[in-house]
Amino acid sequence: MAEALRMMTVHAHPDDESSKGAATCARYVAEGNQVMVVTCTGGERGSVLNPAMDRPDVLSNMTEIRRAEMAEAARLLGVEHRWLGFVDSGLPEGDPKPPLPEDCFAVGDLGEQTGELVKLIREFRPHVLVTYDENGGYPHPDHIRCHEISVAAFDAAGDPDRYPGVGEPWQPLKLYYSHGFSRARVLTFHNAMLEAGLESPYTEWIKNWEKGAPDAGDRVTTKVECAEYFPVRDAALKAHATQIDPNHRWFAVPMEMQQRLWPTEDYELVRSLVGEATPEDDLFAGVRERVNA
Repeated sequence: MAEALRMMTVHAHPDDESSKGAATCARYVAEGNQVMVVTCTGGERGSVLNPAMDRPDVLSNMTEIRRAEMAEAARLLGVEHRWLGFVDSGLPEGDPKPPLPEDCFAVGDLGEQTGELVKLIREFRPHVLVTYDENGGYPHPDHIRCHEISVAAFDAAGDPDRYPGVGEPWQPLKLYYSHGFSRARVLTFHNAMLEAGLESPYTEWIKNWEKGAPDAGDRVTTKVECAEYFPVRDAALKAHATQIDPNHRWFAVPMEMQQRLWPTEDYELVRSLVGEATPEDDLFAGVRERVNA
C-alpha cells in the first residue's frame, strides 16, 4: 500500500489555521493524507473581535475558550493539532508602540522555540511544511517569529547534530509560504461584487493600497484547487467565535462566486528537495513520486 503523505502547517495563533490554507488542509485529509496544525501560542492576548462575544464571562476565560474554539476548528477540518506552548505577544498599538511583554513568544529564545518545533517535526515526520513569509503574512510580531522558527526548524530537523535527544532526525521535503491576499484575488472579488450590484467589502482596502507596494501574488508558484472545501473552511473559521464576526467581510462574497472565480488557495514554494517544477497545483508534487517510488 502507498504510504500516507503528511503535511504540517505552522501558525501563530488559534484561528490563523482557518483563515490561511484551511480548505487545502480539508482537501488533503479527505484524500486520505495526514495533516497536523501546530499553533505557536494560545492567543491569550487576542482581543474579542466579535461583538456578540464581548462579554465579561468571555474576557475572564479567554485562554480556555480559545482552546475550545481551536479544538472545534481542528475537528471540522479533520486535522491533528498540537500547541507549541508559547504565550501570545499581543499587537502593540500607539505611537510610540509599547514594548512587548517579557514572557511573550516574539521575544523568547529563538533556539529554544525552534527546538520545540523540531521535536514535533521529528514526531510527526511531515513531507511538506507550510508557514508564513518573512513578513508574517502581515507584520504581527508573532507571525514573524512563527516564520523564523519554521524556517529554522525545516533546516534543523534532519540534522543529527542539532537538537539531539528530541527524536530521530527527519527532513521535510518541501517548504511553502501561504499567500491568501494577492492583489489579483482581491480585485477579482471586488469587481465581481460591483458588477453584481453588491457592495464590495474591499473598497476601503483597495483605496488604502500603496502604489508600488509588494504584492504576494507575484510570489505564488502553487495553486491548490480546493473550492469544494470552502464551506468547511468557513465553518472552521466561525468556530473561533471570539475572533470572527459572522457578519465580517470574510463572508460577504457569496460562496458560489468564490468557488467560481478563485477556486484555489495559493502558495510559494521556498525550498524543495524533490525538484522545483513550477507552477504547481499540488503541495505534494514530486513528494508522491519520491515517497511511493
